[in-house]
Amino acid sequence: MNIKRFLKASTNIVPLQGLGVIIMVFISISASAQWAFRLPSIISNHAVFQQSTDVKLWGWAQSGSTVKISCSWNPTDTVKAEPRKDWTWETTVKTPKAGGPYSITFISSTQKVTINDIMIGEVWLCSGQSNMEYAFNWESKPIDVGDAVAQSANKELRFFQLSHTFSIYPKDNIEGEWKVSSPETTPSMSIAGYFFGKTLNEKLHVPVGMIASYWGGTCVQSWTPGEVYQQNPALKKLAEDTKPVNWAPVAPSVIYNSMMNPLTKYKIAGAIWYQGEGNTGEPQNYGSLFEGLITGWRKAFGSEFPFYFVQIAPWSGYWKNSSAYLREQQESVLRLPKTGMIGVGDLVDNIKDIHPRIKKEVGMRLVNLALKEQYGVDGINPYFPHFKSISIKKDKVNISFTTSGKLTCKAKTPANFQLAGENNQFYPAVAKIEKNGSITISSKDVQAPVNVRYCFTNDAMPDLFDVNGLPLLPFRTDKVEYKP
Repeated sequence: MNIKRFLKASTNIVPLQGLGVIIMVFISISASAQWAFRLPSIISNHAVFQQSTDVKLWGWAQSGSTVKISCSWNPTDTVKAEPRKDWTWETTVKTPKAGGPYSITFISSTQKVTINDIMIGEVWLCSGQSNMEYAFNWESKPIDVGDAVAQSANKELRFFQLSHTFSIYPKDNIEGEWKVSSPETTPSMSIAGYFFGKTLNEKLHVPVGMIASYWGGTCVQSWTPGEVYQQNPALKKLAEDTKPVNWAPVAPSVIYNSMMNPLTKYKIAGAIWYQGEGNTGEPQNYGSLFEGLITGWRKAFGSEFPFYFVQIAPWSGYWKNSSAYLREQQESVLRLPKTGMIGVGDLVDNIKDIHPRIKKEVGMRLVNLALKEQYGVDGINPYFPHFKSISIKKDKVNISFTTSGKLTCKAKTPANFQLAGENNQFYPAVAKIEKNGSITISSKDVQAPVNVRYCFTNDAMPDLFDVNGLPLLPFRTDKVEYKP
């Protein structure tokens, strides 16, 4: 409607003092029409939808105004949705095999909206704290990415990045937009997330969308759905007892509410996660909290999607051996189905920097796990060597491992082993690689060994590697509890 024409016509038939009422009515009608139909920001131009499945579409519209939806990949099939009393609507559409670009048209009684340049492919969630957030444009430049930004133009790779927000109540929308990978858009993207998505695109030959929701310095408690705490009083108490910090909110669920809950209707293929540094103050609780996050996310998304995560890197600034205990807690979560963990103990350029600048390889190790387990790609061995068993004979301990071939040492002799007797006082041990691939260790300070540790400190970097170039994961055989 033309407001000038409306007002001109109106002044011919109503007194001047009635103009204020007319203007207010017009503004009210105009605002109502603009608000009447709305889509969440993640359903927008350049979006990537999961292929070959039922995906949800949702939004807001006036009650009584049927929403008609037409997807260009199946233009003869119009899907209808009826807005509820709260003006929300929701429906599902079937997506084809990977391809695009496509468009989706939404028609309500008041509006017609079309979103364009839609791709169908694989969608992954990328989350965690600062080591996942570490982007190409950070001041401490990454050292293993080469000219990746200059070469990043790719219409089949897209990112949806969320801003840092928090809320005590669950939100239903977030601000953001899908961006096509290019030298202009890539610099602010997670390096690990970028190489994960880029490699998926190259190996699978399908479009890839990466949803980037992360916040440096955050704890796992704030990323966990409130429903998890409602159903588990013990976890609720752990979350509520978290001490405040001045760099990020730590209250239960406050980041989940605003940076994850609005995403839960969006179909994803899986999630990658790099977090844990923010929980080293009480590492003994991390396993149960982390398990609550994974199961809570899966329930919220309505999918048992694969969840692959990073075991936190060595750093000399942690208190006592807190990070060693937290890494152990991270590994304990592997009992959940469809979970996988990568080690990055060798990917550290400065042991005094909590943000290692080797980040491409983090993404590559994560994507290799996904390619092998989720997509069945041959010729990839993403699995890390790990402890299997020990045998003790007098003053020597022999350790065997689950490996792909025999372990080799990058130093003259393996370091970072410790031995203890019944008193669990640990001392440095001398290690020797046997011909059968096992390792024998001993210590002049321990005559009757009982337990062994490997890289079980804050800053120990592994020097033993499998034939696939992956490091031996840290381990211990004792059950000594963490004491702050």
